[in-house]
Amino acid sequence: MPRPEQTIVKLTIDGREVEAIAGTMLVDAAKQVDVEIPYFCYEPKLGEPVGACRMCLVEIEGIPKLQTSCSTPVREGMVVNTTVDRVLEAQNSVIEFLLVNHPLDCPVCDKGGECPLQDYTFGWGRGKSRVIEPKRHFVKPLALSPLIAIDRERCILCYRCVRFSQEVAEDWQLIFTERGAHTFVGTHDGHPYVAPFSGNIVELCPVGALTSQPYRFRARPWDIEGAGGICTLCPSQCNVEFTVRDDKVVRVLSRENSAVDDGWLCDKGRFAYQAIHVDERITEPLVRGASGELESASWEEALGAARAIAGHRGRGAALVGGQATNEEAYLLGRIVREGLQSQDIDSRLGGTVELGLTRALAAPALQATVADLEFAHTVLVVGTEPVDDSPILDLRIRKAASDEFGALATLLKEGGEDVVILWGESLPVEALATLLSIAGKLGLKDRAGAGLLEVPNGTNARGIREAGALPNAGPGYSEIQTGRNAAEIAAALSAGDVTVLYLFQVDPLRDLPARASWDAALGEAAVVVAHASVLTEGLARHADVVFPAESSAEKEGTIVHPDGRVQRLRAAIKHPGEVRASWQVLVEIAKATGVETGILTGGMAFQQLTKAVPFYAGLTLEAIGGRGVRWPETDAAAAMPAGAAPAPAKVQATEPAPSGKLLLGTYRSIWASPEVEISPALAFTVAEQLVELAPQDAAALGIEHGAAVQVAQNGTRLAGRAAIRTGVPAGTAFLAAGIAENSANALTESIVEVVKA
Repeated sequence: MPRPEQTIVKLTIDGREVEAIAGTMLVDAAKQVDVEIPYFCYEPKLGEPVGACRMCLVEIEGIPKLQTSCSTPVREGMVVNTTVDRVLEAQNSVIEFLLVNHPLDCPVCDKGGECPLQDYTFGWGRGKSRVIEPKRHFVKPLALSPLIAIDRERCILCYRCVRFSQEVAEDWQLIFTERGAHTFVGTHDGHPYVAPFSGNIVELCPVGALTSQPYRFRARPWDIEGAGGICTLCPSQCNVEFTVRDDKVVRVLSRENSAVDDGWLCDKGRFAYQAIHVDERITEPLVRGASGELESASWEEALGAARAIAGHRGRGAALVGGQATNEEAYLLGRIVREGLQSQDIDSRLGGTVELGLTRALAAPALQATVADLEFAHTVLVVGTEPVDDSPILDLRIRKAASDEFGALATLLKEGGEDVVILWGESLPVEALATLLSIAGKLGLKDRAGAGLLEVPNGTNARGIREAGALPNAGPGYSEIQTGRNAAEIAAALSAGDVTVLYLFQVDPLRDLPARASWDAALGEAAVVVAHASVLTEGLARHADVVFPAESSAEKEGTIVHPDGRVQRLRAAIKHPGEVRASWQVLVEIAKATGVETGILTGGMAFQQLTKAVPFYAGLTLEAIGGRGVRWPETDAAAAMPAGAAPAPAKVQATEPAPSGKLLLGTYRSIWASPEVEISPALAFTVAEQLVELAPQDAAALGIEHGAAVQVAQNGTRLAGRAAIRTGVPAGTAFLAAGIAENSANALTESIVEVVKA
């Protein structure tokens, strides 16, 4: 949709002059002059207001009847009164009406102490009721889903949850069932409300009718503290607030930053916090003992074992996972390049991209923002599935599309030049030059509201690259002698040319293609050092030393959003067990390899990073604060090295699979994550192998939806369940990658055979 034009109008509210943008609702305009108008149903993120609760009634001069301020836009010269007797009488009556059947269970309600109904009852209620009849009672609570409980008698029918389901997430599962005093929220088919964004309705509910099953009865408002943070479970990097009790995270809420997340969270980000405190988490160093198994060890023993990498100069390599901070990636780069005298470090899964092309794709003049998705005339999605790869972007695109329908005829008639291309890191390297050529032909460079926006494979993949974790680029995309990429490192390990591998929050057997090749390669390594919070299969089999990694709630550092916004991680809780800051561990390892970093604090690591990356110049932790700073918008962005892309390669048509076989495609589910697998609340979502087939292929193979199948290729067989999808191209089979068992990365070729199990 096009960006709305902004016209300023003047009005008066309770005798105070107010200037507001035309179209602003009265309830929001009143906040500018500290006039509080109570409301329950209103939430601007849910689209057009519905005026359902009637709590926000005000008097507007010239209009006989009271008006709902949530659905009344400001007008020039409007005079509004919010404190006259008839307004207060109406608000008193609304509160009295809502309390007719509302239970008096505030002492045991999770919303107690942070409940708008409580606050408004004290501020706008009568303090007494004329209704003496018994209140209604329901069996409570009901499980609306495995994650959400509903206490039906608390519901005030504000419509927020239903509107979120229907207008924001567009899953259309929630409705109001029954009528009158028996009305309550449920699903249209009676099945549990299972959806990627379902947890948002708990935070939207103004009265505690919808509560979080994992948080229920866990804490009271006076027991807890809130700490701002960033979710690092996907590239969306949503701003969150950790609810902390007794130095443990017990809840995750959204911390609205419209430039990043629009105030929403996916269920992985909202509920996978449980992975911080479960028994499966690694909270002490592990060293492979004489028995051949990883065993608990002291920090002295673990650091001593890891220092062995210093004896392998010229034969060391490192892989950096997406949850690393900029500082950690920078320090690991110094260990490899300065300490081990190697250039073999990589963080990209899909092969080496020519440096000129890398620079061109990251050019500040070509970078779109998240907000640009909402107002673009056209959004082209290439090589990514937003709901799985960066879920909050999926909601932003839906928001843009729903607002666009009304203006679609105009856009088609007049055309639109604001184009945002949302592209995934999983695109083949040979397609990137074509992508850049398309951007050039569309004139996206230096065009506000348009450009490229990458969805990387890792949370902080952009920041890690900018910090120098690439085989052909140093910090700030500086030119260096080219080293080996991930696939080449595996081959060098097998050949004995690389003998030491440093794995920073990455497991090649799970996260990288060619699982069998990595399994063999890791078996040949003399020393494998890892940082991890979960002991995945590859680390359990091959790591010689495992340092416990921090969670995002414990970590200090910076990360970079896909649109170039540098954001800051702050520690909300202490390190559990024997966990230490990863930058401190890296400094110790660097010292063992002969690199004196001079770093004594996390802030010093950030200062070194800003000196090493020219376009970070002038950034400070204070300036980044809680909202972040987009470096492409700073003066230092001019220091970004210019890029030159090669000519686009000619696209070769894909040959169809032989009769009886299918072309292989892969996807990664939103739930394919070790943190999800060890979070009790999300156990029902744990990703398994779903083999997605087109209806015509399934019919030809005699396979029904949900049937057990096997995928075969050169003697390798993966088990899974068939998922018949109309959107799957005929002649293809799509398999899940990144899952704990039967992952598609065990397959190495493009042709597979799918058969009944």
